[in-house]
Amino acid sequence: MSFDELPATGTIRRAPTGTIERVGRAEPIELLRRVPYGRLATSMRALPFLTVARHIVCDGRILLRMHSGLGHHEACDGSVVAYGADNYNADNAGDYADAVSGVGGDLWSVQFTGPAEIVHPCPEQERLFGSAPVSVDGRPFAPAYLRIDPHFVTEHTLNF
Repeated sequence: MSFDELPATGTIRRAPTGTIERVGRAEPIELLRRVPYGRLATSMRALPFLTVARHIVCDGRILLRMHSGLGHHEACDGSVVAYGADNYNADNAGDYADAVSGVGGDLWSVQFTGPAEIVHPCPEQERLFGSAPVSVDGRPFAPAYLRIDPHFVTEHTLNF
């Protein structure tokens, strides 16, 4: 299917201006507001790694809070990273389908790719993150913050 053909409702299509227009469901970045944590992916010393991070959405950008003691924020600073989140382990039974019974809604995952930079959030943004973990791997949690400016977005859904 070319970008000029009209897709089914609830899919992404190219608008006449060359931008991506959403039809139907929530924007992928809005889906992030439904779950508190995701996974950050990049490479460190030429090896790929994943780490967990708490996220909030501010002005169309993704702000992450992670533990500074592992140095992952420094490896990401100035690099292109991928950040993904999903509702596969949602707490609310109505948010996803039971794989056996098929009862519930749809499962989704989103991934955002773009440059990351270390930032210092304002007090209001810090409050939006909520409470922080007490420790990470037995060490006291020390926050570090990254901002991702998403350039590419991927969304996948499992419909039941």
